[in-house]
Amino acid sequence: MNFEEIIKTNKQNIKNIIRMITKQENEDVEQEVYIKLWKNSEKYEERGSQKSWVNTVAKNASKDYLKSKSFKQEQDTTSDDLIYNSLRDNKTTPEDGLILTERRKKIISAVDSLKPKFREVIMLCEIYGYTYEDAAKKLNCPIGTIKSRIYNAKKELAEMLQDLLTER
Repeated sequence: MNFEEIIKTNKQNIKNIIRMITKQENEDVEQEVYIKLWKNSEKYEERGSQKSWVNTVAKNASKDYLKSKSFKQEQDTTSDDLIYNSLRDNKTTPEDGLILTERRKKIISAVDSLKPKFREVIMLCEIYGYTYEDAAKKLNCPIGTIKSRIYNAKKELAEMLQDLLTER
């Protein structure tokens, strides 16, 4: 039995089995499969197909990994991290709320002060999420015109909102 040939012909299948069972790419389990195949290659009997033997070794190694102490510790750590991140203080202070409201008012005022053709494309593309193509169809103009108007509108907004851009 040629061990290199076994690896070459079954490598992707082994990876797929590991991913299917452990729900992740796992090179450690893959290496464990190769070691078990190598150690037990002398014991392999030609009763079934070689591929099914390799698949069985890969399945068993994956299941052993899921039962292992290192996997359980990894899961606990991940769970602890998720809990910690969910407990972080996400409350905004009244001061933060006031600052946010003032920023919004400035932005709305700046957009309202744009030339109508600029305000129109900013509203369509940036607020309502239209693609440039959809905005061009809606306004019945070339896509290049939409891109130009967006560029010029953003340039004017950046000048008007310079104080907001330099905060924080």
